[in-house]
Amino acid sequence: MDPSGRSCAYGSFAEVYDMFMDNIPYEKWAEYICGILREQGIAKGLALELGCGTGSITQLLAQAGYDMIGVDSSPEMLQAAVEKRDAAGLDILYLLQDMREFELYGTVRAVVCVCDSLNYITEPEDLLQTFLLVNNYLDPGGIFVFDFNTVYKYKEILGDCTIAEDREEASFIWVNEYDHKERINVYQLTLFLREADGRYRKREELHCQKAYTLEEVEDLLKKAGLEFLAAYDAFTRRPPSPRSERIYAVARESGKMALKGAE
Repeated sequence: MDPSGRSCAYGSFAEVYDMFMDNIPYEKWAEYICGILREQGIAKGLALELGCGTGSITQLLAQAGYDMIGVDSSPEMLQAAVEKRDAAGLDILYLLQDMREFELYGTVRAVVCVCDSLNYITEPEDLLQTFLLVNNYLDPGGIFVFDFNTVYKYKEILGDCTIAEDREEASFIWVNEYDHKERINVYQLTLFLREADGRYRKREELHCQKAYTLEEVEDLLKKAGLEFLAAYDAFTRRPPSPRSERIYAVARESGKMALKGAE
């Protein structure tokens, strides 16, 4: 939930999320993530995906040899992930948890958080708490790989534009409103889902994302005890530019910090 009280969870959209995301090259994204992990000496072992959604990336990482845990706060998205996992016969543990307060039974070699999931954390102190938890649950020297949408993307690409798609099974209208001062992008999502009798039911959701600068992210990583290693213009090894729309960052556990609320 965003501080204003606006809902940021995937509800009805979870039913058709994979259908509308069928143009996303998840295989290439997973290959890119695996490449970064292998460069850091992690080619196998226990790994966690935060904000795993319907599990598309989680499954691909499991198929690449990682023992995967997936965490998401949307029951509907996780239900889709479980159904896909069972159909594929994979051994993946899914947990219904908010990434700002997730809990594991032990540490993991790597944490992954992609598909701009961290942008859904709209308060810097909450993002810091998430980074603290990541650091806490990483093995010594463990690796954190994540991405985030840039200020440029919200300001110049998404902000104040409308996206719509019409298919036989469902349609959506996605209206963006970007607050330049607060750097909050609000997605007003209207869905029309086809019922068994051929009629369409209307559903509405609000999604909120925060635009962070790379400098802000680096500062929060440092405060959380993580060592910042690299930042890339997404899916390349080039450094980010002023026109980068998505940035991938890599950090390493370098000592545990006190968690908020810990005794």
